[in-house]
Amino acid sequence: MEQIQQFLPFILIFVVMYFFMIRPQMQKAKKEKRFAEELKKGDRVVTKSGLHGKVFDFSEKNNAVIIETGSGKLTYDKSAISLEMSQKLNAPPADKK
Repeated sequence: MEQIQQFLPFILIFVVMYFFMIRPQMQKAKKEKRFAEELKKGDRVVTKSGLHGKVFDFSEKNNAVIIETGSGKLTYDKSAISLEMSQKLNAPPADKK
């Protein structure tokens, strides 16, 4: 019984770290992966570097997406597309009263 009590603080620290740090990161990574898989032609996106554009085509060979911008077409890796910024871009405008 004493041995369990000695390790109890370490076990509690690990459990707290899991629920407050590890698990949320895993859920965020799953959301971003699902978002990248569900992209389709014509979607308006923002890359993590801030480039705004529209999905023109996909390159499955390179796991990349071709984005059409005002200055031409650029190829970016699917992981370079920002989930949060793209959602903000596509969100309906808030009603102003």
